[in-house]
Amino acid sequence: MAEMVKLFVNGEEVEVESGKNLIDAIGAVGIEIPHLCYHPALGADGNCRMCLVGIEDGRPPVVPACKTPAREGMRVQLDTDNIKKIQRDIMEFELINHPVDCPICDQAGECKLQDYYMAHDLQDSRMRVPQVTKGKKMDFGCGVVHDQERCVVCGRCVRFTRQITKTGELGIINRTDAARVNIFPGRPLNNRYALNIVDLCPVGAMTSRDFRFKQRVWFLKKDKGICHGCARGCNIFIDHNREKYKDDVIYRYRPRLNSLVNGYFMCDEGRLSYKEENENRLTATMIEGKETSFEDGIQRIQQELNQAKKPLMLISPNSTLEQQWAVKRIATLYGARCSGYSEGYVKAGDGDDFLICDDKSANRRGLQLLDIDCERTTLEQALGECDLFISFDNDPFRFGNNEELRNAIAAKRVIAISSHENTMTEISKVALPVASYSEYDGTIVNINNVLQSFTRAVRKNEERIDILEVTRLLGGAVRDNAHAWPGMKTTVEELAEVHPDRIPAEGLQLSVSEESHVSA
Repeated sequence: MAEMVKLFVNGEEVEVESGKNLIDAIGAVGIEIPHLCYHPALGADGNCRMCLVGIEDGRPPVVPACKTPAREGMRVQLDTDNIKKIQRDIMEFELINHPVDCPICDQAGECKLQDYYMAHDLQDSRMRVPQVTKGKKMDFGCGVVHDQERCVVCGRCVRFTRQITKTGELGIINRTDAARVNIFPGRPLNNRYALNIVDLCPVGAMTSRDFRFKQRVWFLKKDKGICHGCARGCNIFIDHNREKYKDDVIYRYRPRLNSLVNGYFMCDEGRLSYKEENENRLTATMIEGKETSFEDGIQRIQQELNQAKKPLMLISPNSTLEQQWAVKRIATLYGARCSGYSEGYVKAGDGDDFLICDDKSANRRGLQLLDIDCERTTLEQALGECDLFISFDNDPFRFGNNEELRNAIAAKRVIAISSHENTMTEISKVALPVASYSEYDGTIVNINNVLQSFTRAVRKNEERIDILEVTRLLGGAVRDNAHAWPGMKTTVEELAEVHPDRIPAEGLQLSVSEESHVSA
């Protein structure tokens, strides 16, 4: 456990973590020290000087908070006339050549310069000469668009490409008011995490071509979620808006801090995967190619299950633990075999040593915990014997069409319970639309055995139910997420001591059962 020390901020005693720089240490107790260039993941640069604070009886008496560790008995001054004047002076320097066009800036509402002006400056400009003009709408590559005139030269973006991605495409050229952030000639951004630069930028200088001028941020509802783009399970904010008379639409994903999973960042592919939640959705129930009601679809599936002698159920590696358990239980009810085969969700060689995984499913570890067989040979054997094939939102052809497997499945009576239109819905006799992961609650386990929970973010005008509710309508005993847990805790050793309503915000590191490593 970290050592704690007591110090004084504006005369009031607070307890903070020893050795942390003052921005982080004091920020942990709810006191913000304004800063532009510092970021916890990038370290202290000390170039903006916005975080200068007073140290009573200190030598020197004024220090940058980002480079000053917290010590016992330290007396930090944030509200003296001298410190306030320093903050106003720094703000004036930052705004000398900055275009005051907040109403048309894409960062308006999320801009630290805007916030700090309101909190620390509020002065009229004293400039009586033309502003220095700089570049606009500069294409830096990888979907990053730079408005040079808004840049405060904090250097966060430069340090990100050097310290985090280690690709070094950005640099600061020239000096004084001629200083610019730019790419090196002929070397645009070329890494899979480039759009994190947009999040790191404290002003409106770095923008995303994908999101630029699509929505005003104050219209967006910002809900917490988990990216389902790969097995890492990065924590995200789901920013969405339901305009009047229109459906709820997701406009972007942004990384959410979780030191146990993804830190401050996420990959660009996962960030842009929000589009899949908006597009190509299965919206109508189809029976034999004809649109029908959802109730008729459920009734038809029940009839097919009652008539089938050897049904086979395919479970998605993207579904939650609760959904997987509910499908497994209903498979037992109907005497069906269960498979979690999902090689189609793997892109071999696509991962890296940072955040991106080869496995593009969110909860394959859940299938393993629940002892659901994922082997291809087992699926092929069961497929050869079955007379009814039901896919619970599993698309085995997601990243490539295995013609032999496709033909084998298409030869059966196929039912696709799916959130999106895909190969399975195309070859199915019955296609039943269900909710996708931004539209329900649940828990998943990532590649590092971290159990995480997430809650519903998006509410469509025409609500879709999730897979668990489908199993209930088909006669299953699992009524909701809470009713899935007693059975899972009894069956799965790693979940025995888990209380689903007490899973920490950053997730819970599950213990690994020794039995799973013992070969027969």
